Amino acid sequence: MNAPRFRWRTAAVTGAATVLAGSGAGTAWWVAYRLLIAQAGVARGVIGRDTSKPPEADGVYTAGCPAPKSWRTGKSADLHLMIFGDSTAAGVGCLVADEVPGVRLARGLAEATGRRIRLSTKAISGATSKGLAGQVDAMFVAGPPPNAAIILVGANDITKKHSIHASARRLAAAVARLRRADVTVVVGTCPDLGTVTAIPQPLRTVVRNWSVRLAKAQNVATTVAGGRAVPMGHLLGPEFRAAPELLFSADGFHPSAAGYELAAVQLLPVLIEALDEVTPLSAHHDGT
Repeated sequence: MNAPRFRWRTAAVTGAATVLAGSGAGTAWWVAYRLLIAQAGVARGVIGRDTSKPPEADGVYTAGCPAPKSWRTGKSADLHLMIFGDSTAAGVGCLVADEVPGVRLARGLAEATGRRIRLSTKAISGATSKGLAGQVDAMFVAGPPPNAAIILVGANDITKKHSIHASARRLAAAVARLRRADVTVVVGTCPDLGTVTAIPQPLRTVVRNWSVRLAKAQNVATTVAGGRAVPMGHLLGPEFRAAPELLFSADGFHPSAAGYELAAVQLLPVLIEALDEVTPLSAHHDGT
C-alpha cells in the first residue's frame, strides 16, 4: 500500500455514482459527490505522507539464529524465498527487521524445516499489479529463480482505481511466469481497505467493496495460473476492524508489527504445504 498516492478524487466520483446508481436525482448525486470529496480530503490529511523505508531484511536465516547471515555469491542456502509486491510485502510500518513479513516467513520456514532459508526482496512501496512484471524481470536478471515466492499486492490497485479485471490479469501473468520457472507461488490477496478508519464513511464502504471484489478476482487468477491464494482481507479484516489501534502502524494505513505477524501466521502454513508438495520438507537434511 502507499497511502499518499491514493486518487481520492477518483474514489469520491466513483463512490457517488455507486451510491446513487440508477437514480435520476441530480441534486442528490451532487450532494453525495460533495460529501465524498470532503471525506477524501479528511482521509488524505489524516493519513499524510509516509516516507519511511522498511528495515533491511535480506539474508540467510537458520533456526535459532539471532541475526541473518549476509548473502554473497558463493554462499549456500537450502531454500530461496523471494518477496514480490507493494509496501506491505516490503514491510513499511515495521521498525526493525524481525517485524518484516518476509523475515517472519523465512524464520518460520527455518524453524519448521531446519533448513537454511535465503530471503530476498523485490517488493517496492507503491507498486501495483502492473509493477509485478518488472519485479519478475528483475528476478531473472539477478540470477536463478527462487524456490518460492510470496506476492502481496492489490491495495494500490484500489487506491489508483485500476480495473479489477486488468489487475487480476496482470497478477495471473506474474504467477504464470514464476510457475513456468518452477517457483512455488503463494499470493496474499488484497487486504480489506474498509478496516482503515482514517477513511471516513461512506467512502470507506466504497473502497471496501472494491477491495473485496479485487480479492475475489485475484483468488481465481492465482489458482488458474498455478499458485496458492490466501484471502487476507477475509481472514484478517475482522481482527483489524476490532483492534485498529493495535494492528495498524502510526500512519493508520500500513500494518503494525502485530498486524504483520497475523499476516505471516496465515501465509506460512500455506507456503510450507505448497513447498512440501514439491520436495518433502521432512526429507533428510544434513544441516551442513
